[in-house]
Amino acid sequence: MRFIELNSQHPVELLLRVLGIASSTYYEWKKRAAQPSDRHVEDERLLAEIVDIHASSGGTYGSPRVHAILRRRGIRVGGKRVERLMRASQLQGAFLRKKWRLGSTRQDPRARPAPDLVERDFTAEEPNRLWVADATRIPCGQGALWLAAVRDAFSNRIVGPKISDRCDTELALGAMEYAVWSREIRDGRLIHHSDRGSTYTAIRFANRFADNGIAQSMGSVGDSFDNALMENFFSTLKTELVYRRSWRTRDEAENALFAYIDGWYNSQRIQKKLGWRSPDEFEAGYHQQVPVGTR
Repeated sequence: MRFIELNSQHPVELLLRVLGIASSTYYEWKKRAAQPSDRHVEDERLLAEIVDIHASSGGTYGSPRVHAILRRRGIRVGGKRVERLMRASQLQGAFLRKKWRLGSTRQDPRARPAPDLVERDFTAEEPNRLWVADATRIPCGQGALWLAAVRDAFSNRIVGPKISDRCDTELALGAMEYAVWSREIRDGRLIHHSDRGSTYTAIRFANRFADNGIAQSMGSVGDSFDNALMENFFSTLKTELVYRRSWRTRDEAENALFAYIDGWYNSQRIQKKLGWRSPDEFEAGYHQQVPVGTR
């Protein structure tokens, strides 16, 4: 049959006589070949779901997260099939296109850093037991913008974002104050971990920790592994948002950053470590299981 299709310059009936194939057999084969297979129809339906999930993520989800969302929608399909369909349709998740540059940490030589109470163990059994904090530079048309953030190690939720045009103690303190205001913390149960930058070693910072019963912890200078949980968030933020967008003004950048953190990262972006749930979903699940009086 394929031979006939490949030699269409010759009359079909002539080829059928030469090959000894009945006309009815050939035309029935051609009719079946023109109809999409059940597998093709299923792939088209599945691809529509994949495109919807990929678009809803702002084009950031790769095949593992798309596969996880499909399962949440009740669609049982293999991960390899999802990967194949995405590759054929040229759909891919956000990935780091620029060389990742770690921010420089400026240490005050006169300051006495707090001890390292974490030692690279960024795990917590419940919320508000370990927070990690850092700041990063965000480019925009009006010049540099700085984002300071506090992240809860239990759920990976960003609990204290703060933005300023200066990277100073006010910025870092504002992020911490926001986190304290928005969360239920108990004296003596929370560790706040950062690097040894001058913004975190200021005496005002230590005083606020003492006022709130928070233990201060610091890693070494310029070692990203000592604050890997925050470096991970900043890498994700820049891969999925900063390197894919540009802003003329600081206001535009600030609005986009808060929309990403509160409207996407905390509430919707699923993470493998959290059982393919978002930070908000993960914390909600914890609060449903643990009675208030036992926390």
